[in-house]
Amino acid sequence: METQYSKVAQDGRTAGASSAADAHGLAQTISAGLVGGLAGAVTIWIYEAVVWVGVERLMPLAGIPRNATGLVFGADVQESLGPAAYVLGTAIHVVFACAWGVLFAFLWPFFRRRGFEATLVALFYAMAAWIVMHLAIMTVSSNHPNYYDPNVIIGGFMSHFFFTVPLALIVKQRLAPAS
Repeated sequence: METQYSKVAQDGRTAGASSAADAHGLAQTISAGLVGGLAGAVTIWIYEAVVWVGVERLMPLAGIPRNATGLVFGADVQESLGPAAYVLGTAIHVVFACAWGVLFAFLWPFFRRRGFEATLVALFYAMAAWIVMHLAIMTVSSNHPNYYDPNVIIGGFMSHFFFTVPLALIVKQRLAPAS
C-alpha cells in the first residue's frame, strides 16, 4: 500500500514534506505579497516614465502619480483636487498594487506545486489584472482611454508585465520552500 510518504517529489523530498514546505504562515504570505506589490508598483512607474513619458510622450512625468485619480474619478475631479490628486493617485496605485501582490502570494503555491515558473504565471496574471482593473474602471468612470484600441491594450499589457514579473519573482523567493 502506497502512502504519501513513499512517493518522492522531483526534488527528492517526500510528497508530505513538499506539502508541508508550501504551508507558509498567513503573515509571511501577506508580507511577501505586499513587498512584491510595492516592487511592482515602483517598476511599473519606471516603465511608464521611460515609455509613456520619454518615448511616446503621452503625458508629462508629473502626470503619472495623478493618473489613477483621473481614471477612477474622471478628469474633472482630478483637476478640481489640484495637488491632492497626486496623493490620491499614488494611494490608489499603491493600494491596488499591494492587493494584487497579496492575491498573487496566495495563488503562487498552487502553481509552484504544479511546476510552473513564476515569470510564466506572471505574464498571464498581468493580462488578467489589466482586464479586471480596466473593466472596473469602465464600470465606475466614463473618462478612460478607448480600451478597444489595440495600442491601448498592448500598452496596458506591457506595463502590467513590468508590474507582475518583479512581483512574481519576489513572491517566489520569499515563499520558497525551506531546504
